[in-house]
Amino acid sequence: MSAERGRLSRQCAGAVFMVRPAAFGFNSETAASNAFQGAEDRDPVGLGAAALDAAALNDRARAEFQGLAHALASEGVRLHMAEDTPVPPKPDALFPNNWISFHDDGTLVLYPMLAANRRPERRIELVDEVCAALGFRPRRRLDLTSHEATGRFLEGTGSLVLDHVARVAYACRSPRTDESLVRTWAGLMNFEAVLFDAADASGKPYYHTNVMMWIGTRCASICAEALPAQDRAPVLARLQASGREIVEIGRAEVAAFAGNMLELATWDEALGDASVLVMSTRARAALAGARLQRLSGCVDTVLAVPVATIERAGGGSVRCMLAEVPDILA
Repeated sequence: MSAERGRLSRQCAGAVFMVRPAAFGFNSETAASNAFQGAEDRDPVGLGAAALDAAALNDRARAEFQGLAHALASEGVRLHMAEDTPVPPKPDALFPNNWISFHDDGTLVLYPMLAANRRPERRIELVDEVCAALGFRPRRRLDLTSHEATGRFLEGTGSLVLDHVARVAYACRSPRTDESLVRTWAGLMNFEAVLFDAADASGKPYYHTNVMMWIGTRCASICAEALPAQDRAPVLARLQASGREIVEIGRAEVAAFAGNMLELATWDEALGDASVLVMSTRARAALAGARLQRLSGCVDTVLAVPVATIERAGGGSVRCMLAEVPDILA
């Protein structure tokens, strides 16, 4: 195995877990902390969808979901698509990375979520199903969900952006990302915790870290202008210490979900082991030519998929729809 392949396989998973929605829609319980969601009674998806009934909105989200799944499979990414159940309604079920994460040491983590109507998304039968389908055999299970009772939340790899190679967990504080739980998680997982504040132009904290930064094999991207001065230099220095190329984006790009990307490992007959950077078409359109060129130079393929309904009504993009499932290291 080459040094580059070893780094790729450690940072980027080659398989993902997805959940096909059965009751997708605008979630009023999450809107208070998620400024990316549309206004509920004023065309929440910005596509003339105010006239759509709930079933039609869900159908549109399912079509976008299927498009992403097909595009990933076409690039050689292994995936398991589980089915949501319609009762109880779970409008955000297609964002499984907020309630579960899988790690290459065989650890499986379940997370506490702020919105009560999201907690039924955690279904044990789905955990068993994805493990069997993708060959993940848990060696350790960490269940942090009891912290919901004390009002402390940590929403998986929404709250945590992970450098698996350097074992660093980046997290911006928010109502959904409790600082003490970040440090608890880091201690249990043998990661260094790097915490900071980050806010949009109106001063509202970003609800999840993964909307304003991501880390790949050869590059990382962050909205540094969203960090206060006392946090900006230390966080950038820690990222630069990883040896990756740092591509900074602005708040305008974050608003178009250009911070909500994920690099995955793939295999291609011509290229062999390769990487694909997954983003939405909206994110791709928001990136200036030079930024996109720099990102493209760090991966083998850039994959842009339309998920406009999910972004507008759900307040999340393609990265939020994917829970990585890595190979377990010996």
